[in-house]
Amino acid sequence: MAGKLKKLRDSVLRRIIDRLSQSSAELVDSDPTLNAGMITLCREAATEGIVLLRNDGTLPLQRSRVAVFGRVQVDYLVVGYGSGGDVKSPYRRNLLDALVDSDVAVDEELATRYREWTAANPVDEGHWGSWPFSFPEMPLDDDMVRSAASRADAAIVVIGRAAGESRENKLEPGSYYLTEEELAMLAAVTTEFARTIVVLDTGNVVDMAWLGEFGERISAVVLAWQGGMEAGNAVADVLSGAANPSGRLTATIAARYEDYPTAENFGHRTFNNYAEDIFVGYRYFETFAPDRVLFPFGFGLSYTTFSVSPVVSIDHDSVTVTATVTNTGERAGKHVIQAYYRASAGALAQPARQLAGFAKTDLLGPGQSETVTIAFPVSQMASFDDSGATGHADAYVLEAGEYEIFVGADVRSAARVGAHTVSAPTVTRQLTESCAPDPAHPFQRMTLSHDGAQRAVPAWEATPTRTRADRRSRVLAQLPDGVPLTGDVGITLGDVRDGTASLEQFVAQLTPAELEALTRGDRVMNSALGTPGNAGVFGGTVESLRVKGVPAITTTDGPSGIRLAAYASLLPCGTALASTWNTSLLEELARNHGQEMRHKKTDVLLSPGMNIQRDPLCGRNFEYFSEDPVVSGKTASAIVAGIQAAGVAACPKHLACNNQETNRSRNDSRVSQRALREIYLRGFEICVVESRPRVMMTSYNKINGVWAHYNDDLVTTILRNEWGFDGVVITDWWMQRAHDPDFPGLRDNAYRVRGQVDVLMPGGMRGLRRDKTDSSLLDSYGRADGVTLGEMQRSATNVLTFALGVPRSTD
Repeated sequence: MAGKLKKLRDSVLRRIIDRLSQSSAELVDSDPTLNAGMITLCREAATEGIVLLRNDGTLPLQRSRVAVFGRVQVDYLVVGYGSGGDVKSPYRRNLLDALVDSDVAVDEELATRYREWTAANPVDEGHWGSWPFSFPEMPLDDDMVRSAASRADAAIVVIGRAAGESRENKLEPGSYYLTEEELAMLAAVTTEFARTIVVLDTGNVVDMAWLGEFGERISAVVLAWQGGMEAGNAVADVLSGAANPSGRLTATIAARYEDYPTAENFGHRTFNNYAEDIFVGYRYFETFAPDRVLFPFGFGLSYTTFSVSPVVSIDHDSVTVTATVTNTGERAGKHVIQAYYRASAGALAQPARQLAGFAKTDLLGPGQSETVTIAFPVSQMASFDDSGATGHADAYVLEAGEYEIFVGADVRSAARVGAHTVSAPTVTRQLTESCAPDPAHPFQRMTLSHDGAQRAVPAWEATPTRTRADRRSRVLAQLPDGVPLTGDVGITLGDVRDGTASLEQFVAQLTPAELEALTRGDRVMNSALGTPGNAGVFGGTVESLRVKGVPAITTTDGPSGIRLAAYASLLPCGTALASTWNTSLLEELARNHGQEMRHKKTDVLLSPGMNIQRDPLCGRNFEYFSEDPVVSGKTASAIVAGIQAAGVAACPKHLACNNQETNRSRNDSRVSQRALREIYLRGFEICVVESRPRVMMTSYNKINGVWAHYNDDLVTTILRNEWGFDGVVITDWWMQRAHDPDFPGLRDNAYRVRGQVDVLMPGGMRGLRRDKTDSSLLDSYGRADGVTLGEMQRSATNVLTFALGVPRSTD
């Protein structure tokens, strides 16, 4: 009984802490002024992220009077819930108001009824982790719809879906599926109106099988990813024709949820086998089930047409695709060119196609042309061999054979433009076994075979498991030497900044207690040491460090804006940003966002969210970018580069495999080394190598049995040694207790510091009073197998180097 009561108490405590930890402070700075350039860029990004899925010529609306149905036209969902969306924007533009203010003639009688009904029936947005997925609809009757049809010649039906942190979407009406009310609304409207446009206001992929039921009765479908504070204006721009849609899907929309390869291995509480392996999203569908796709990866329509003339040149080291794009239609527009490859099939199973790169044109007027270039190294087409099947275990290998190159507007329509031949197996990178599955938890993974007609069919094989047993010796071999302690000799961090003293000399002054303080935040969110409403503060968390010139470094939740006790811009959700396929636009937006960070006095934005959209039910998919790691990595690189150009820092998250919210802090992601490296780490690698983020956040979950915040294979071997990351690694907020299995003297924070996870955020431990900290680091110091002075100084040096590089906000 006592054990059950303890589990119940711990469960309740975790829920309370989850909710309280993410509650933002009341508004302190009430200045609603936003930079005009930021507003313009938010609208532009929201607009370019909208994906036109169907259009029979009804759009754009011209000289049409439209009747707008669906309460979400008023109660418009502009972002998801949780730490990634709770931004205090001074306004949020809904669709109805934006349409009225545009050139679209809206039926005012119906609009008035919706305004009055929504005002009389406000939505209940619930509380942390229990937000509504959707809102009840205004009851409709046939006379109301028929009357509206007598006044208007087209209808817009707006359907909205919410998602949020700490819970998944559900396979229920009102979440993944449409409700009976919504289906009845579509039936009534499509019966009375000859032209019906559906606007989907969502941050996540939802079921769209109903399109088959209504068929041609639905004239157009606009997938309006939640566009932030300018969302309504963006959708109105596309509907009216003021803007030409140029967004493209970053995830496959399948015929049914059950068609996704992750369906049977998602949402389990204790662990999930990533049995689909590398066959995530379009890699699965284009290889095994193209007939189960409603809208393929990369798909999106335009109001104009384009011709594309691609040329590919390939040498020993690189592939270059040059494409001349011409607008052959009658409206100005932008076009996205996508390059894919098919790797040679040898000992390793290969998807039918994999994205290699992409480019988006500028706005082209009718008859105008632009030449774009997509270049990538031949080595990018190599595959990771985690089994030794090629004869080269733990290496990226180009197997012998032909590597085909395809170019087009989406994964399905891309046509072959050339090929590269590899004459002999080539190792492009020899690495070491890292984060391999535990032999105690074997599972089968998907691979590729062929049926009698030589069609690709899924097959299954044992996932290679861990073979290395020398972790202790490997970790000991990498322990840093410590700098002898000198005691306080009067050196300040300002002296280091001015060049009159070295950072090593400064660190040598610090006591073990001061070093410990640098490895954790100030214990609480909304720390009094930082800007009001902050997510947490690290650096100068104790008085003696501040006297020595170490600043308190403010972190702020993202990625949809600066989450403080002040008004700030609310950006489009992550899926919307990635759906632009426009990295130059996103970098410009992020640069302005970085300037807003400085103005609002924050140093680190906990953004971008980079986890793969492995399954459409993940509640946090709206914060993430894509099912594809190249889209994720390139999008994140642009955002990090833009933010850090302003002198502040971005913090990509969550490293790695935070692909579900269910029991996220205890769930074990069991994944092969190959899938981990090619899918779930690839985007992070691109971002680290290309944009050099200064901070990185680990995830809550375990990866093959080891929590990410203790995982030296992940953080030391891969992130730091392989990718060259030299910044600060922080935990997601709080962490789980554990003992190091190979070092009896290490537990909790000592275990974490040995893994080179520098800072526990916000600084306290779960289960302790929030004004208390854990003693494990100092308890371990000096003991056999305990944390060393050099390890504490190493983490302190990372934090102090960061502190030296971030300007203090004074504007």
